[in-house]
Amino acid sequence: QILDVRENPNLVMPPKPADRSSEWYNIDFSLQNQLRLAGASPATVAAAAAGSSTKDPLARKMRLRRRKDSAQDDQAKQVLKGMSDVAQEKNKKIEESGEAKAPDLKTRRWDQGLEKPQLDYSEFFSEDVGQLPGVCVWQIENFVPTLVDEAFHGKFYEADCYIVLKTFLDENGSLNWEIYYWIGQEATLDKKACSAIHAVNLRNYLGAECRSIREEMGDESEEFLQVFDNDISYIEGGTASGFFTVEDTQYVTRLYRVYGKKNVKLEPVALKGTSLDPRFVFLLDHGLELLVWRGSQATLSSTTKARLFAEKINKNERKGKAEITLLTQGQETPEFWEVLGGQPEEIRPCVPDDFQPHKPKLYKVGLGLGYLELPQINYKLSVEHKKRLKADLMPEMRLLQSLLDTKSVYILDCWSDVFIWIGRKSSRLVRAAALKLSQELCTMLHRPKHAMVTRNLEGTECQVFKSKFKNWDDVLRVDYTRNAETVLQDGGLAGKVRKDAEKKDQMKADLTALFLPRQPPMPLSEAEQLMEEWNEDLDGMEGFVLEGKKFTRLPEEEFGHFHTHDCYVFLCRYWVPVEYEEDEEKKKKGEGKGEEEGEEEEEEKQPEEDSQCIVYFWQGREASNMGWLTFTFSLQKKFESHFRGKLEVVRMTQQQENPKFLSHFKRRFVIHRGKRKDRVSTPQPSLYHIRTNGGALCTRCIQINTDAALLNSEFCFILKVPFESTDNQGIVYTWVGRAADPDEAKLAEDIMNQMFDDSYSKQVINEGEEPENFFWVGIGGQKPYDEDADYMKYSRLFRCSNEKGYFSVSEKCSDFCQDDLADDDIMLLDNGREVYMWVGTQTSQVEIKLSLKACQVYIQHMRSKDPTHPRKLRLVRKGNEPWPFTRCFHAWSVFRKPPT
Repeated sequence: QILDVRENPNLVMPPKPADRSSEWYNIDFSLQNQLRLAGASPATVAAAAAGSSTKDPLARKMRLRRRKDSAQDDQAKQVLKGMSDVAQEKNKKIEESGEAKAPDLKTRRWDQGLEKPQLDYSEFFSEDVGQLPGVCVWQIENFVPTLVDEAFHGKFYEADCYIVLKTFLDENGSLNWEIYYWIGQEATLDKKACSAIHAVNLRNYLGAECRSIREEMGDESEEFLQVFDNDISYIEGGTASGFFTVEDTQYVTRLYRVYGKKNVKLEPVALKGTSLDPRFVFLLDHGLELLVWRGSQATLSSTTKARLFAEKINKNERKGKAEITLLTQGQETPEFWEVLGGQPEEIRPCVPDDFQPHKPKLYKVGLGLGYLELPQINYKLSVEHKKRLKADLMPEMRLLQSLLDTKSVYILDCWSDVFIWIGRKSSRLVRAAALKLSQELCTMLHRPKHAMVTRNLEGTECQVFKSKFKNWDDVLRVDYTRNAETVLQDGGLAGKVRKDAEKKDQMKADLTALFLPRQPPMPLSEAEQLMEEWNEDLDGMEGFVLEGKKFTRLPEEEFGHFHTHDCYVFLCRYWVPVEYEEDEEKKKKGEGKGEEEGEEEEEEKQPEEDSQCIVYFWQGREASNMGWLTFTFSLQKKFESHFRGKLEVVRMTQQQENPKFLSHFKRRFVIHRGKRKDRVSTPQPSLYHIRTNGGALCTRCIQINTDAALLNSEFCFILKVPFESTDNQGIVYTWVGRAADPDEAKLAEDIMNQMFDDSYSKQVINEGEEPENFFWVGIGGQKPYDEDADYMKYSRLFRCSNEKGYFSVSEKCSDFCQDDLADDDIMLLDNGREVYMWVGTQTSQVEIKLSLKACQVYIQHMRSKDPTHPRKLRLVRKGNEPWPFTRCFHAWSVFRKPPT
């Protein structure tokens, strides 16, 4: 039934509320109209309307929810409309400008659209950094990383920050890196920030995928400690900050009295002149000045031990910057007395004759139930060990390093010194308790005024603390009369010597090489036979030289000529004879086939000869290692793809060449200075020395300094004197000494004819027939020179090292060169008159002492074997070699710098 509102006055159309939806409005309206049609009173209709709108809570909740949803829909529609309008306007502009793109292209990610800034890291890091396995350390100075010398690796200033790069080869032989930045506990904010920033810069510079790892002082990771073989130490102070100016490191001046016969012991005394005693040696620690004072009645042994102790302090705690001075009683400097507060009227004995040092007391710091525990450790029968220690292991109840547990903190009370030892794995709470207790210890207990509290972190202990323990950083005793094999034998050993030999960790000495006879030179006939055989097997040889960043082919006329600044590669192909199969095997393979077919198949399958390829890489003394890296990643891969399974790579450096490689040049092996293609604007005279070391195979012609003092009557030399003209003309002399070998004289003339073309005038002159106008003028003037080379008959070079776990001496071959002098070892050189003990800059004190004893053993042995030539012992340090030492090496020059 359709009702018309206008015809029925009882039907009322209420106004639509603003807060109602259209659906609920229709429902309410129909309900009121139904009541009115049924004859209900107006009050009933009003009550029904009120109950439907206000008294129904569920209806109200639904109404509010729909109202919220409708409002959000309206907002979403407006946002979508606005975005669509913006997109339409943008597309319209693109179409108008003709830059419309294909709609199917994928949108780039946000990080792909970023452009990396073009930063130049070359001012911070060199181009060779991270290209060789090893460790590099940089120190932050004025916002910039500064390379740290290798001798100071593992020594960190507390107020500095460092960047550590470890380069190594992974399983695939590719370069890989680990990057750390170390933060000192006293470092300023700018150093911390710069170390983190430059560590990331280094990673970007190398293109490494590793992350930069943060290391904090005293809380280093195991991986970081392994980089330095767990041998790191902390030094007070640091460099100037980029923002702030820091004062120099402040050192506490202390005076120690040195005593003890077998082991060095230090007793702190008052810092005044009256503390000196003429019967003892004293060590004055004045920061960067370490003064060793020797009394008039003190022994030389105590002085030597005090100096060695001062050298350890300088090396481990002062980074090698301190100056060590020896003073004897009566020869003191005014500065010495000024530090001690003035010179006393008389230096009298002040130490009692019955003096007994206070026995150190070791306490372990622990936290109990609400209180601090400090139990004393009985280190004679220590509970820290699983097995009880025997009393004879600790004479005079000396401490053992094994008592210190890395998870604990200890206090060592030495009366005039109190040390806090902190294990690396100890808890922070125990550390804080120990430091607080140590600060109050000297006030709680009666101690001298000069007593100090010193903190020691595990692995970075000071030398004074180490001296309180038995055999900590001491020189080990060895038996110099036995080698490694005889020491292991039980026969002939007894007593304490036998006990020491049974210990696995006991250091042994192997001096067998000192008692072996000198290697005789190879006869000329044998050398010529070897050269002939090796050259007969040579099928072909191709040469390459590094020019710029790639290898180019070397002309054949330049084979045998090398330059000290270049790298060369020679590909040699050798014939290898193949063993033929037996006739019975041939018959078995030929069964079931015709004889002719079987023979043809065997001829195809059985090659007459096989081949092998060897690649020789030669690097000059002044050449960088970039040549080897370029060859490894470019040329070597090409060779391996062509000669699969038949390629062998041999790397050589100048004057350390393979004998087989030398044989291919038939004694015409010339080494020039400089680079191959460098052309000097004003040509200078050049001098070449021809010398044979241990046999004709090892014959080289090497350019040396143009100096007449380098001539020798037993050798041949080639002197090139260019004219002052632009047409590359001059005169070349082959100088033959009066005692030179005739075969070498003929060889020198052949090398001269091969080296220089017809534009040079060539002349062979004997010693004493030199023309004044060109020869002596070209060589820089006449000077006295050696007239014999007897040292060539006696020269021997030995290497002393303890890298095998025990001290051993090995002999270099007779073809030794300057680069065989290892900087971290001791070298012994015998020239028939003197035995030189050559000490490198990175040699340990243990090696120096053992090598000195080995020298004495060798000199005594040679005195009995060759009494006509008694040797004298000479000590030589790197960089201060005398002429009798350097002339034993062919073409002695400056030491090459270690590769970076």
